[in-house]
Amino acid sequence: MKLESLRDLLVEQLQDLYDAENRITKALPKMAKAASSPELKAAFEKHLAETEGQVTRLERAFEALGEKAKKKTCQAIKGLIEEGEETIKEDAEPEVKDAALIAAAQRVEHYEMAGYGTVSTYARLLKEKEVHKLLKETMAEEVATDKALSELAESTINLQAV
Repeated sequence: MKLESLRDLLVEQLQDLYDAENRITKALPKMAKAASSPELKAAFEKHLAETEGQVTRLERAFEALGEKAKKKTCQAIKGLIEEGEETIKEDAEPEVKDAALIAAAQRVEHYEMAGYGTVSTYARLLKEKEVHKLLKETMAEEVATDKALSELAESTINLQAV
């Protein structure tokens, strides 16, 4: 796809995020299974349900733009998920592994926040109100997940790992 306009870039970036979210839906169950903390397992399971909704929201955004929902390989998430899989395989004390799983998950969240912030701005500038609304909703979920992971790390997980 040749990028000739900001709209083209918006579509291309949505394709990247669509691939990323689909990959994340496959990774989160593995993260939940690897977690020893019941609270961390629950956080990963909750985010899986949210991520499935985010995939649907992206499909609605494509539809609002009159585009077919299509994936463009997201190399960044692919790499971050590979790092997360290495963390899962790590020979570590359960509490330390949980701290490492949070670190891996937050790297993914920060990438997503950057991506959604960017495409949300593009949609706003292009006056794509429905798309902007959908993307802002997902952005709010990503920020909330990141905050919840930070709170879980700071209140229990990291302390147990010490």
